[in-house]
Amino acid sequence: MNIARVRWACRRGMLELDVLFQPFVEKHYEAMSDTDKAVFVRLLACEDPELFAWFMGHEQCPDPELAAMVITVRGREAP
Repeated sequence: MNIARVRWACRRGMLELDVLFQPFVEKHYEAMSDTDKAVFVRLLACEDPELFAWFMGHEQCPDPELAAMVITVRGREAP
């Protein structure tokens, strides 16, 4: 997926997710491996309530690759 489409997919219905995804894409997406980019794009295909629960720590993501990407995105949050 090209960067413009990824940026567009980062625009979510929840501000909390926008605040996580948009800065992450701007700062880190281009430097990611193709494999990690593919996992991130899969993460973006998930529904907002699921993403919110995973990122806020209310639920554990059942997919190990997506769970690792959640940790990666959270670990690179802007201060």
